[in-house]
Amino acid sequence: VVENEVQARIDNIFSSLERLEILSSKEPPNRRQNAKLRLEQLKYDVQHLQSALRGFRQRRQAREQQERQRQELLARTFAPNDSATSIPIDESLQLTESLQSAHRGMDELIGSGTSILQGLRDQRVTLKGTQKKLLDVANMLGLSNTVMRLIEKRAFQDKYFMAGGMLLTCLLMGLILHYLT
Repeated sequence: VVENEVQARIDNIFSSLERLEILSSKEPPNRRQNAKLRLEQLKYDVQHLQSALRGFRQRRQAREQQERQRQELLARTFAPNDSATSIPIDESLQLTESLQSAHRGMDELIGSGTSILQGLRDQRVTLKGTQKKLLDVANMLGLSNTVMRLIEKRAFQDKYFMAGGMLLTCLLMGLILHYLT
């Protein structure tokens, strides 16, 4: 009953995630990437819960089957020299060991994937910081080029003002000298 309730809630979460996916596409572009990243993380977590529930069900069913087999074995009466009394313990042991090793391998794979994903997130943050610094430098260089052009234009205009001022001063001195003498 609890398993079915958990499965129903997981199905409800999946349907909610589908609705969230539709809503995340309607987010403003600057928040859409973050929303999609969070949505993917939630999907991954729910899938992990789904697989854990499946594993729990399989273990429960295996325990129930073992209990049934145990009860059958205890209820069985053995006759001397009965050829059907052999129990394939080695095969069951090998199967259990291989399942445990597969389970450990999957856990290691999930841990490795999680660490890779975290590394990619860290790299993304680093690259965003670098991009911001590059944009700041580019903006500063653009501002510097604009200032240099204004300075050159002003220097060019100042040359004309200086030449005009010198010419006017010489002309005034010549007129004053001409009228005074």
